[in-house]
Amino acid sequence: MIHIYSGDGKGKTSAAVGLAVRGAGAGLRVAFFQFLKDGSSSEIAVLKEIKGITVRCCEGCRKFIFEMSEEEKAAVIEEHNRMLSEICSVIEGHEADIIVLDEFFDAYNTGFFDRLTAEDIVTQRSGSIELVLTGRDPAALFCGIADYHSEILSVRHPYNKGAPARKGIEF
Repeated sequence: MIHIYSGDGKGKTSAAVGLAVRGAGAGLRVAFFQFLKDGSSSEIAVLKEIKGITVRCCEGCRKFIFEMSEEEKAAVIEEHNRMLSEICSVIEGHEADIIVLDEFFDAYNTGFFDRLTAEDIVTQRSGSIELVLTGRDPAALFCGIADYHSEILSVRHPYNKGAPARKGIEF
């Protein structure tokens, strides 16, 4: 089944992490792939310690997209495309029961990986795999085939008052 956590609110990654932990707790094999983030968010350290969860982040993605040079963007796109190849291998090898693609929609919408490969992963994956996609503004293609779609809306956030992101809360 396909799960989508989307919207402009805080908690999309947290929801995906919760599902990954629940799955691992039930003895399922989880592959957690995180696009556009370098793995320094606090949840990644914990996920790496949990038996049954493998984690892959874009280690070269150390800046927001708007801060990257063209060379940095090209390097991140290349790394993301390698991650897509790894996801295909995990699917083909039946190496995971749950695959989380965190910040998938953001990478898709900004062209930070091969969109056709990404679409194939979602539309052609084995029906026995739980595929979890997160990010803002999912394309209609994905919304139309999702089995679950939770939209997380921001009603109020301290960032709007100028508060910086806090370690352990926002990252």
